[in-house]
Amino acid sequence: MTVGTPADAALRQAQRCLHDIARRVDLNAFVVVDDAGALDDARRASTSSSPGWLTGVPIAVKQNLWVRSLPCTAGSRILEGLTAPRDATVVARLRSAGGMIVGLTNMDELGMGGSTELGTAGPTRHPTVPGRVVGGSSGGSAAAVAAGLVPVALGPDTGGSIRQPAAFCGVVGPRPTWGRVSRHGLVAFASALDTVGPLSTTVAAAAATLQTIAGRDPHDATTSRLPVGDLVAATSRAPAGLVVGRVRPHVRIDPEIEIAIDRAAARLAAAGARIVEAELPHAAHGLSAYLVLASADASSNLARFDGVRYGRRAAGADDLDDLVRRSRAEGFGPEVQRRVLIGTYVLSEGYTDAYHTQAARVRTLIIRDYQAAFDGCDVLLGPTTPEPAFLAKSRLADPLAMYRADEFTVGPSLAGLPAISVPGGRTQAGLPIGVQLVAPWWREATLLTAAAAVETEPLRSSLGPAAGTTG
Repeated sequence: MTVGTPADAALRQAQRCLHDIARRVDLNAFVVVDDAGALDDARRASTSSSPGWLTGVPIAVKQNLWVRSLPCTAGSRILEGLTAPRDATVVARLRSAGGMIVGLTNMDELGMGGSTELGTAGPTRHPTVPGRVVGGSSGGSAAAVAAGLVPVALGPDTGGSIRQPAAFCGVVGPRPTWGRVSRHGLVAFASALDTVGPLSTTVAAAAATLQTIAGRDPHDATTSRLPVGDLVAATSRAPAGLVVGRVRPHVRIDPEIEIAIDRAAARLAAAGARIVEAELPHAAHGLSAYLVLASADASSNLARFDGVRYGRRAAGADDLDDLVRRSRAEGFGPEVQRRVLIGTYVLSEGYTDAYHTQAARVRTLIIRDYQAAFDGCDVLLGPTTPEPAFLAKSRLADPLAMYRADEFTVGPSLAGLPAISVPGGRTQAGLPIGVQLVAPWWREATLLTAAAAVETEPLRSSLGPAAGTTG
């Protein structure tokens, strides 16, 4: 499958993509395939008078983003029967740019999980390494891209839901600065951390997608008015003159990931960047702070799912309290219930100062660590995950072990920073490895310049303008 196709080839591209998806139902990457919608988008792209970077490009969307007239369950029984009333802002912008929305991808329930084994649709299977997880919660999107079914898929990121599955599947996964991309039409997990970004075959494809979906949105008051800049052009610039801070991991990592980081640093140095050592003194406390703050946010956000206003409603309840209790018990899976209970506990009277306030203080210390690091560096380099993709079902009974896959992704999330996972090769056993780059706030262009220098073997050809355009 190619990307950046000429506009008059959009219909053939859509048909070929839908055929490929039908052939790989074994992956369980898609939960809804929208044949009619994709072909409608293709016809509009074919008649476009101004084709661009995404004209005729098949795009998948994680199922916690609104796609008009399609189910929006976010992988949870609590939202069974809910249909999106309109497109999320990011989806509408992709359609306006000529993108073809082909379907909805699998995920962990309500974004809470690290393996895409916890949603109502069942687990997504790894497209290249049988028996391993695809990561989560955007595992369906990562698998769809890694399998070559689509060149771009959207996957909201809270604590690593783009970057961790990108690393496990060997694809590109950027998280933009919090506030850079609209969250209108996203089923919220933790509003202070959630953001939307792409998983893609190449850094250039990620840049073109981010440039399309980013920017001020009147439907989301948290979006920034700061200019986005030319992100596509940034991928063509050399990183000469950039100072790259190599961050030593605060927990033990797989030795082959350490070697991959060495290779990434060498590529940046060969392209003209200067490599220095960088420190993040409070990084070891990031995961604990994240779990407290994200769970508290989730407890607040999910209170609206009560069986009264919308979503699943339990039958035969005795009174209102019983209705709410039974609806939530039937609608939420074990991991969601666990996080709601934790979040409710840390926000309860007598415990807020001991847990939530302390976690917020740790978050401030982590932000200050990044500010200090960026005083001497333009970009930070380190691992995306402590290890490659683990075995399927191996951590379902051990939530803490599952959470540890996010050791290196939660820091940028807590600080609201732009970060990206770029393929860094494979282990001797053939497992994909991801390396992570982090840039200062609103410096997505710098991030993508460094990422393009690290990238050596993209899955597909780089995204280019449609025929007859200049980009």
